[in-house]
Amino acid sequence: MALTKESDMPFEQFSQDWLKTYSRSGVKISSVRAREKEMKHFTSVWGPYPISRITKKMYEERILELNEKYSQNYMDGIHACGRMIFGKALTQGLIKNNPTEDFKMPKKQKSVEELEKAEEDIVFLEKEDLAHFLKLAYTDGLEMDHLVFTVLSYIGLRIGELLALKWGDFNKKQGTIRVTKTLYNPNNHFEKYQLLTPKTKGSVRTIKIDEMLINMLKKIRFKQNEIKIKNSFVYQDNGFIFAREDGHPQLRKVVEIRLKRLLKKAEIEKNITPHSFRHTHTSLLIEAGVGIKEIQQRLGHTDINTTMNIYAHMTANMEEKASQQFSKLMKDLLL
Repeated sequence: MALTKESDMPFEQFSQDWLKTYSRSGVKISSVRAREKEMKHFTSVWGPYPISRITKKMYEERILELNEKYSQNYMDGIHACGRMIFGKALTQGLIKNNPTEDFKMPKKQKSVEELEKAEEDIVFLEKEDLAHFLKLAYTDGLEMDHLVFTVLSYIGLRIGELLALKWGDFNKKQGTIRVTKTLYNPNNHFEKYQLLTPKTKGSVRTIKIDEMLINMLKKIRFKQNEIKIKNSFVYQDNGFIFAREDGHPQLRKVVEIRLKRLLKKAEIEKNITPHSFRHTHTSLLIEAGVGIKEIQQRLGHTDINTTMNIYAHMTANMEEKASQQFSKLMKDLLL
């Protein structure tokens, strides 16, 4: 059996070469950027050091050091990146032993504060607040605000899915919206965007919409055609439903800024984000008696546990509300 000849190649050089190969393997650019960010936690300390001399002890110490600073999710990503880099070095014969082998990521014990924060992360609008907000978006909203927030709350799309929608995804005869892509634009530049496949395989879905939304989309298409003629010299027609006046897809940052403006006008103090409308949609489906499986399919959750976690949170909130309403009723009767 031939002996493996260890390499004196610096860790940073090998990891950069690995990243180039990884980026050409068909993964999303968002995944490449994530790997690059995770990789820097290793190159910052081992950059010029020969990859063959990085030991299990060194790897473990580095991971434990980072574990003191970062969340469990982020640490899982860093460790996954480390496994990929050293796994590739092993297959190429540059190292004899993989320092990541048999290493188990230590699980963090969540504090009470962290658990409370996790509970707070699922924020949504109550039915009455949503109605008030959407009425205000209609009367006081800027261009397309009413449609954006109505679609988010009535269909439960992710913001990237919404901004990636094209007219070809809308079937007015069947009354459906087809979700097949998501908009990736980390720098919020109107031209520097990419259309990627959705978050998961289950995210590709066809969603039934009601007559009100169909009519709203028809009206906005008519208005968009007028804008195309008016701005014909600058309009880049790529078929986006939620297009700017130059035809490029609307920026996520603009949606977030306009949302804050309307929340302030509506005097809603909850920390509502575009994603909160997805949770709002879920809560309304639960209140309407829709089953878990149907909710999973409509929201595009591949993992039923994701739906179950949100379902459990929402139902707990509704039970608490029901209990308070019952107590108030009984107090009023006893007075």
